[in-house]
Amino acid sequence: MQKHFWGQSLARVVLWSHVIGVVGFYLYIWQRTMPRDEDLLKKQPLRKHLPSSAVTTHEPTVSIIVPARNEENNINRCIRSLLEQDYSQFEVIAVDDGSTDGTGRLLDELAQTHPQGSRLYVLRLRDELPKGWAGKPHALHRGVQESQGEWLLFTDADTWHAPNALRSSVIQAVQEGMDLFTVGAFQELPTFWERTLMPLAYLGIGMQYPPKLVNDPKSKVAVANGQYLMIRKTVYEMLGGYARPDLRGTLLDDRDLAHVVKSNGFKLHFVDGQDLVHVHMYQGLRDTWRGWRKNAYLGSRGGLPFALLELFGLPMITIVPFLLPLLARLTRTRHDRGISTTEATVASVVELVPLLSYRLWINNMLHVPWYYAFTHPLAGAIFEGILGQSMWRIITRKGVDWRGRQYHAAKTPLEV
Repeated sequence: MQKHFWGQSLARVVLWSHVIGVVGFYLYIWQRTMPRDEDLLKKQPLRKHLPSSAVTTHEPTVSIIVPARNEENNINRCIRSLLEQDYSQFEVIAVDDGSTDGTGRLLDELAQTHPQGSRLYVLRLRDELPKGWAGKPHALHRGVQESQGEWLLFTDADTWHAPNALRSSVIQAVQEGMDLFTVGAFQELPTFWERTLMPLAYLGIGMQYPPKLVNDPKSKVAVANGQYLMIRKTVYEMLGGYARPDLRGTLLDDRDLAHVVKSNGFKLHFVDGQDLVHVHMYQGLRDTWRGWRKNAYLGSRGGLPFALLELFGLPMITIVPFLLPLLARLTRTRHDRGISTTEATVASVVELVPLLSYRLWINNMLHVPWYYAFTHPLAGAIFEGILGQSMWRIITRKGVDWRGRQYHAAKTPLEV
């Protein structure tokens, strides 16, 4: 009888400790990721809506560099939106990085037929990657070598830019005296899998790289969004850019460049600019899996110990809260001993209130229908597989495959 009592007490301690942990986690992560007004991109009106007296006389020149490898489905929309920026001093350098599809042909057509095509320069890379380089850092490095601007804007081929995106970014970066200015983009999520998985990806990113710490000069936490990363050319060159030995081979070019910039005392600001920059990252489950598999382990701030903690904790905060009544029923003995289904149901409800509230908040931010909050355990299970495989491929030196290239010497995660 005493053994039964202590066993039941221990089960209750485990149950309600889990409840406290889950509730505390979601309240903490909510507070940690809540955006502040100072972390928003200040949208500038289109020039045609401004009185002539309000038009800026001097605008710094900007070189927009777009690496593109087999991007025939995206490149036309991206380059057109860049050529149509409501800004006077800019050039677009599209780096065709060994594409085998129609990317190069589409770029040539834009250069020849678009009214602003004279601003577009197409740089073609046909040789094999130099030893020690990853594809995107090398493409950006080569693009910078051709640039003439005072500022460099690195952006991806799967992005779309509102006409006033560049001017809004430049004005705010200059006014704030920033050295690296990066913008969070609106995620286009047309399919079931994208709507299921992206909110949980945002949870993970927000947990490890909260904007409050990223934008705090006293904090070591640094990250940038490679979909829209603007940096002063003088700062980029002073630091050595992607030609640095510690950057040329990185698969997390944006995070690692931001880390170098901030650790050397330069100013970084990460803002939310969803109204001005859009991106469609992945298409379908397979593409999403491979994309996040590349980043999941390498993007971890805590190295192997933290990744192992994530593997243990992810099911605890995404799957178990939905299953507590079932688990209670399965663990009860035939003598009706253990935690009652009623108690487990109450515990489940207590956990699900903050969980679903947080997920609904992210869904609203990403314009995902509310009912996708109930795919949270499915997303948790899939990301468990993604993180596990990502970690295994790096630890066993099997390497990372991306854009038709295999990287066997991928760096380990930053331990900061």
